[in-house]
Amino acid sequence: MIVRWEKGQDYYLVHVHQDMFGDWLVTRVWGQSGTQYGGLKHTLVNSPEEAAILVDDVRHIQESRGFHKVLEAKAPEEIPAEFQDTMKSELPFND
Repeated sequence: MIVRWEKGQDYYLVHVHQDMFGDWLVTRVWGQSGTQYGGLKHTLVNSPEEAAILVDDVRHIQESRGFHKVLEAKAPEEIPAEFQDTMKSELPFND
């Protein structure tokens, strides 16, 4: 699952995925579009259900800060073309 929020030039992106060992990760990426400012954080979770709780917490925080959701996709290949180029510099996806 991939969810993206934006406010002006600022963005916040969450990617829920499994690593090559089968562990569940929640990757959070934030910054300003068109700049190198931002950060990245990986959080190991025990299950997809725990990941969903963390994503909901992030949603609540971002919406309280004035961000609005602009994208929600179940997999990277479902991301619309208008977001793909921008997001490649923010979070590496497998081709």
